[in-house]
Parts: sequence; C-alpha cells; structure tokens
Amino acid sequence: MQCPRFKLTLTVVQGKWLGIWDKHWTWRCLCHSRGDPEGGALQVVAEMKSPLEERAEGEPFHVVTPLLESWALSQVAGMPVFLKYENVQPTGSFKIRGIGHFCQEIWDEANLRAQELAKNDGWVNVPPFDHPLIWEGHVSLVRELKAALGTPPGALVVAVGGGGLLAGVSAGLAEVGWQHVPIIAMETQGAHCFNAAIKAGKLVTLPGITSLAKSLGARTVAARALECTKEFRIFSEVVEDAEAVSAVQRFLDDERTLVEPACGAALAAIYSGLLGKLQAEGHLCPSPASVVVIVCGGNSIDSGELQALKAQLGQD
Repeated sequence: MQCPRFKLTLTVVQGKWLGIWDKHWTWRCLCHSRGDPEGGALQVVAEMKSPLEERAEGEPFHVVTPLLESWALSQVAGMPVFLKYENVQPTGSFKIRGIGHFCQEIWDEANLRAQELAKNDGWVNVPPFDHPLIWEGHVSLVRELKAALGTPPGALVVAVGGGGLLAGVSAGLAEVGWQHVPIIAMETQGAHCFNAAIKAGKLVTLPGITSLAKSLGARTVAARALECTKEFRIFSEVVEDAEAVSAVQRFLDDERTLVEPACGAALAAIYSGLLGKLQAEGHLCPSPASVVVIVCGGNSIDSGELQALKAQLGQD
C-alpha cells in the first residue's frame, strides 16, 4: 500500500499500519495491534535508505505539535485549558515520540538487525509502551510544554493504556523541574489496569478488555507507571465509556477535531466536571494558571465509527 502524503510504502498484516516517515526513504512495516500500539504489540521490519541514517543521528522523527488554548473547554472547566494536539503527529498519535527515540538510540544495532530480518522476512519487536527508551522519547512532549508555557500548569491530564505516556510525562516533569505538577491519569471502566494496580498495590492483569476504548486495551500496566505514583502527584480516575464517547462528540463540536474514545477519556476530565471535584477535594489549586490536556490520538475513529459507538451506548 502506498501512502502518497509521506511517500511511504506499507505492507499491512493482521492490523493497522504504523510507521515512521520521511520523503527520502521507505519503511516496510508489519504491524499487529489492538487499535493503538498503547494496547498492542508493534512488530517491525524496515528497509531504509541512507538519508535516514543521517536523520537518526540528528533531528527526531516526531514534530513539535501545537499547544492551543481552548475557549470552549476553558468555559466548561472555569479555568484556562490548553490542548496539546498530539493527534496531528504524522502517525496520528504521540507514539512516534517514544518509538522514534527508541529507533534513534539503537540505530546501528537496529539497522543491522533489520537488514538481516528483511532478508528472511522476519519480525522485530518494538515495545509499544514498556521500555525506558519509549519513555525517554515522550519526555520531549514536556520539553515543548515548558518552552510554550514558561510556567508550570496547574495540572496535566493524560489518558492511560499501558502507561508509556504516563511514565514519559512523569520523567519529563522531573527533568524540567515541574515534578510538583499534578497528573490526572484517565482510564475507562473495562480498560482500567492502572487504577486496579493502584488499588491493589501491585500490578494487576485484567481478565479482558470490555471497554469500547480499545486503544486503552492493555490488560497490565507497565511497572514503571505504578512506580511513578510513589514519586509524583498522580490522581487515577476512571470514567464510563458513555462519558468518553460523549466527550469525543463534544470535542468534535467544540474544536472541530475528531479523536478516538481513548482520548475522550482524557477529555472527559474536563467535560464531566472532574476538575471541579478534585479542586473541591483540595487536590488541585482553586485557581490554577492553566490545565493541559494531552490530545493523544485519533487513528482508530471516523464519523461512521463515532455514530456506531453512540448508537451502541444509546446516545443517538
């Protein structure tokens, strides 16, 4: 399959494609995933042309994404709300930060191994969330926040699947001296492995994923994500599928941007009044300078899918 926008050659096997892009090279990508790589296993074989080698030693694969204040969500929350639009990464998700960093850090080894496997048509596993290089890649998101905002926000809202974004954001906050910033970690009921682990005080494997937010579909959260709860101010919150899907629709109406239910879980922190609840409980500052919501992705959604989800939940 050809992707004309990025001149990317893709082979699809048993799932959705994910790739790293550049107009100078091609990457043959075999992917097996349950929607978003946060909840699946990404397996890669690459055929890379020489200009990529220069890129691997230089600029990152991800792009700096917009951080925009939302008038509509600010009105709902009663405080300034900024949206970090990770869904406009060329791959449609924040994932390229971690996976791109992983590929750059192990470039020489990965390149040789990829060439070997490409000859045999084999697969190489790139972990979707549970690897230090993945977390280090996501640190770049917080660096961008620091550059754009200057001062720390009153809270940072993230969706949690396998916990890679949470681990990376936590590391980023520590790096820029913002480790005191509260993190609101959002999940949907039925994909709540992080919340279950916190309550149990140890890693918990869910028997299955029953949530409609399949992109959050990791049955067990990364151990590092659970460790972060001892080092940072993390508030784990779980919303119902109906709240996440409703947030997707409201965000589409407010911002003209369609995201998937996994991202709707994060947005539900605004639309459901959760921020006000946390303020009333004394967990958040009564008058924060701002709150940042990571708009994590929008790959596994289109208008037809949204309508089907709403119909399934009786929201027509």
